[in-house]
Amino acid sequence: MVTLAAPGHGQRRRTRRPVVRSTGRPGIAWALPATAFFALFAIVPLILVAVLSFATWSGLGDPEWAGLDNWTKLFDDPVMVKSLWLSVLLTGLGVVVQTPLSILLGVWAAGKERNRAVLSAIFFVPLLFSATAVSVVWRSLLDPNFGLPSHMQWLFGDGNLFGSQLGAIGVLVFVSAWQYTPLHTLIYQGATRAIPEVLYQAAAIDGAGRVRQFFHITLPQLRNAVITSVILMIVGGLTTFDTVLIMTQGGPGTDTTISAYYMYDKAFKRFDYGTGAAVALLLVVVATVISLIVVRVSGFDKMSGTQEGVS
Repeated sequence: MVTLAAPGHGQRRRTRRPVVRSTGRPGIAWALPATAFFALFAIVPLILVAVLSFATWSGLGDPEWAGLDNWTKLFDDPVMVKSLWLSVLLTGLGVVVQTPLSILLGVWAAGKERNRAVLSAIFFVPLLFSATAVSVVWRSLLDPNFGLPSHMQWLFGDGNLFGSQLGAIGVLVFVSAWQYTPLHTLIYQGATRAIPEVLYQAAAIDGAGRVRQFFHITLPQLRNAVITSVILMIVGGLTTFDTVLIMTQGGPGTDTTISAYYMYDKAFKRFDYGTGAAVALLLVVVATVISLIVVRVSGFDKMSGTQEGVS
């Protein structure tokens, strides 16, 4: 029988320790390309627009300094004041309509059944189309002369949806929801799949059904996703333009003349680029302020995790 002697006092066991490499943050050099791109195509044009908003320019010759004349004319114009309210109204209606639809569809699409994956792929098709193409198609479909309203008067009445402010705003909200709801659905689908399954298992053990699980687990866990989606809707809604240009052209009258279309009318129809630049700068400020308010009020700037029980 062979026995192994224990190591003496003068002997030490050698154990290989794993080499741990430090994982610090990337250096600033990694951010230089993106920073340069953003500065060239965002910051510099924004500065030029800000300077142009204090000048008069028709597109020919050199701009002439005008001081605060453009801003004074801007707020003295009732159409401009009305356009701001219309922009806020359309944005608010977009948030109210798209948010619940996106949450419900996103939670449903997060399931693992094969039919959900197929239907989700079909539902996301509008994301592949440009806003211009979508607007042209729906403008033709809703045309009062040869579109759906002319054949379905029992639903559309006289068929002229673009003849009243209520009908035109309803069409704009519907078309925007049809195109952009899939984008926000995709956000909620990913956020729902990131919720730990153990939370639902614990709730099921306690006797909670699907409805209670949705309101007490899913919705609280989707808080950050909701804030992100709402901010995207606010920025997109305040700066939308092509849908109004193609479908209503600001009409009837000025009933759908939102601020972005008002800017287009001043700059590219009336060749008043100074006033157009002032409107553009005002839109940037308004969108930024509203987004910051949403972030501050919601506490999203804290970026606290919502995945309870996950270390």
